[in-house]
Amino acid sequence: MDFNLLKPELTLLVTAIAVILLDLFVSRKGWLTVLSLIGLAVAGFFTFSQRADLGQTTFNNMLAVDNFAFFFKLLFLGITAMVILSSTDYVSKFKNFRGEYHALLLLATLGMTLMAATTELMTMYVSLEVASISLYALAGFLKDGKSSESSIKYMILGAVASAVLLYGMALVFGVTGQTQIGAIAAAIQTSGYSGLMDNPALVMGVVLIIAGFGFKIAAIPFQMWVPDVYEGATTPVVAFLSVGSKAAGFAIIMRLFFSAFEFPESLSLDWGAIYAALAVLGMIIGNASAIPQTNIKRLLGYSSIAQAGYLLVGLATMGIAPASEVIGRSSILFFLFSYALANLGAFAAIIAIGNKIDSDEIKDYAGMGKRAPVLALCLTVSLISLIGMPPAAGFIGKFYIFNGAVQSGLLWLVIIAVLNSVISAFYYLRVVKVMWFNEPASLEKVPSSGALRLSLLITTLGVLAVGIVPNLLFTFAEWAARMLRF
Repeated sequence: MDFNLLKPELTLLVTAIAVILLDLFVSRKGWLTVLSLIGLAVAGFFTFSQRADLGQTTFNNMLAVDNFAFFFKLLFLGITAMVILSSTDYVSKFKNFRGEYHALLLLATLGMTLMAATTELMTMYVSLEVASISLYALAGFLKDGKSSESSIKYMILGAVASAVLLYGMALVFGVTGQTQIGAIAAAIQTSGYSGLMDNPALVMGVVLIIAGFGFKIAAIPFQMWVPDVYEGATTPVVAFLSVGSKAAGFAIIMRLFFSAFEFPESLSLDWGAIYAALAVLGMIIGNASAIPQTNIKRLLGYSSIAQAGYLLVGLATMGIAPASEVIGRSSILFFLFSYALANLGAFAAIIAIGNKIDSDEIKDYAGMGKRAPVLALCLTVSLISLIGMPPAAGFIGKFYIFNGAVQSGLLWLVIIAVLNSVISAFYYLRVVKVMWFNEPASLEKVPSSGALRLSLLITTLGVLAVGIVPNLLFTFAEWAARMLRF
């Protein structure tokens, strides 16, 4: 067991404990933010220092240190840093619990980094619960009626999803006698199964695993928690949920299905078809449900469901394309990165505006182009990226994921996805129209802290940079998609 390979995770754990202890002794709570960011930076340094160790495993092959885990660790650390920066204006609403807030964010990040690296079913489950339990607590942090309701709904439904997932894993173990994903793959290949339907227990196990993880990524029909949790939870936590939790869910799904269920080819074709069907449902229902929304957080909640549908197009491609092709996997990684930039930028602007107007209703964003032109511009760029319009990163992300699907013979699915992208423009651009063309109720300026403005600057410039010069991220995503086989 090589603890050097766990330095990023151990750094996050130590930082979370240190934040709680520091909270007991300092009156200036800004130091908690500083310590959290330092911890994330140190974890990032240790992650970079592992580049020479990529291709190894630790904890008896339960955790991988490979290109794939490297990509997601950096992504999760960056997401958490942006959320903490964006939170500086918001944490006054729970000033007596700032230590717990930062510690829970760090512990959730710890769980997500483990999810990206895990290669064994029980380790997958434990890492998933480390992240999930922290998120359940964060969802109810405001301790008002809506926040408490959202937290309880999220926890109860999450517990049901975890039970379903665990039952699916138990069935896979019953069929194969293994929990390590490489050993599961070997057992399936030597069993002579030509597809899912050859073994009812394996069918049920895979379906239940898809359902359990479907909850985590907000895929239809497992998305019922999304609108209420998005509306009731604190806005920085919603930002974290919308990108961090989703990215972690896709990371663990990709690892499991690529390593354990990719062969025989007929098996991967079966689960690829399941993900294609879920993609269609997610895009259509998510976009249709977003159109009548008047609350911007609920709108972005349904948007998140639709975005999960686009990402599921990549999973369908991954199942249907030959295992040697990386385009399905790399397109998901690229899309997740561009989606994270756009959604974090949108929520940072919403945090700043919401703090001033004390409302999340879209109609109250009227005239923000005059009151806060920089915030309105950043939010506009983020929404354009979520639509998938040039020159934003979302355009390249969708083009990449759709191109991979076409190459794999999923033209019909891409046509549905493109039509849904056009539909989504209606509700995204409605927000833009309200901000720039409606008359403001007041001309009072909208203040924001330097930390939040820094977060906005990084995410907005990132959206434009990836959209205009995507080659570096293309290369990084393709490199990271070449994950270990076990």
